[in-house]
Amino acid sequence: MTTFVDRVELHVAAGNGGHGCASVHREKFKPLGGPDGGNGGRGGDVILVVDQSVTTLLDYHHSPHRKATNGKPGEGGNRSGKDGTDLVLPVPDGTVVQDGQGNVLADLVGHGTTFVAAQGGRGGLGNAALASARRKAPGFALLGEPGQTQDIVLELKTVADVALVGYPSAGKSSLISVLSAAKPKIADYPFTTLVPNLGVVTAGATVYTIADVPGLIPGASQGKGLGLEFLRHVERCEVLVHVLDTATLESERDPLTDLDVIEAELAEYGGLENRPRIVVLNKVDIPDGKDLAEMIRPELEGRGYRIFEVSAVSREGLKELSFALAGIVAEARAAKPKQEATRIVIRPKAVDDAGFTVVQEEDGLFRVRGEKPERWVRQTDFNNDEAVGYLADRLNRLGVEDQLMKAGARAGDGVAIGPEENAVVFDWEPSMAAGAEMLGRRGEDHRLEAPRPAAQRRRDRDAERDEASQEYEGFNPFGG
Repeated sequence: MTTFVDRVELHVAAGNGGHGCASVHREKFKPLGGPDGGNGGRGGDVILVVDQSVTTLLDYHHSPHRKATNGKPGEGGNRSGKDGTDLVLPVPDGTVVQDGQGNVLADLVGHGTTFVAAQGGRGGLGNAALASARRKAPGFALLGEPGQTQDIVLELKTVADVALVGYPSAGKSSLISVLSAAKPKIADYPFTTLVPNLGVVTAGATVYTIADVPGLIPGASQGKGLGLEFLRHVERCEVLVHVLDTATLESERDPLTDLDVIEAELAEYGGLENRPRIVVLNKVDIPDGKDLAEMIRPELEGRGYRIFEVSAVSREGLKELSFALAGIVAEARAAKPKQEATRIVIRPKAVDDAGFTVVQEEDGLFRVRGEKPERWVRQTDFNNDEAVGYLADRLNRLGVEDQLMKAGARAGDGVAIGPEENAVVFDWEPSMAAGAEMLGRRGEDHRLEAPRPAAQRRRDRDAERDEASQEYEGFNPFGG
């Protein structure tokens, strides 16, 4: 059964915003107390957060679909809907977030680091929030926005200072077990280690982490064996340690050839050329291993490597190796630039930025793209004439009408607002400006206006009586 997963595809969906409420306050002796529809609640976000207690992506391998809760709709009495609950997904330290095309969206390093993978939709405004001097009693409310949906790839790259690389059964797990408190699985057969092991080492005043990369064999960078699955775990390491088996029982292998093969695989993988290297000649407690180590040591030193002869059984050479690694890690940390305080960058919009674009496509369709018009369309209930009129009024004030005319749109031309896969298409009429003014007055309730003077009421009543008497003239109730 799979117990370690370091790469998963995750399908995340944020919560939808709640719909606004269209309501009119009513009570005894006050049947039309004005609009009191509340706003809808915001949809929950999907948030990735680094948790030090999490070491694998196994949970998301079994359950790749995650969704936050929706916001609640608004209610009458100016009661706003409850916001949706954010969905917090813990991930291991060193998780890289990518989109479906492989573009890096976030590199999550450090406990508590967060990234919003999908943002919840806004709640729709209720008719109380939409009321104005011109539109005193709107008979509509705005719909809640749908939450973002996204397919992302989570890739774990172990955050370690030192990486042990080498052939299977070279003794990497044994070294980690004696250098740190880690207890990896150890056996005398290849591919014992199926997951990267991580241990914490203290050498003097320096504390560093050490990890092994299992299953490196010829062709690992092309997917042979297990190496390709775990080579990504060495990318963050400060130093690479070649663990060479000087007591191997395989006649066709020798330490120098093993070193050349592993270096070729690291070069094929790429990005590790500038990492310092140390060579560890392991298993020198065995007489044949000690002899072979002394034989090949001059050749390795001639290549420029620092050499350490060690034994995980007798603990020979481990202290020297531990302090040497601590020195390299300390130097690397000191060479890194200190993290500067976070700077707030303000990028104001250009003066001539209208916030939307109008483009005529090859088929003659005019497409309007922009954050505001697309959001307004998503929040409009097209089954409500007042809501459609309100949308037309907003688009007109934004300048969409003028831009369509400048782009050459004529009566009857098709206009689409939004992306191709989810757009609202309508036939454009040049008189939209006048229509917007008319539609903008929809929702007015004359019963909420100030009472007319008594003289005006008498004149209106007399005019209605005269009109009725004129219609009555010539009327014969007997049909004659």
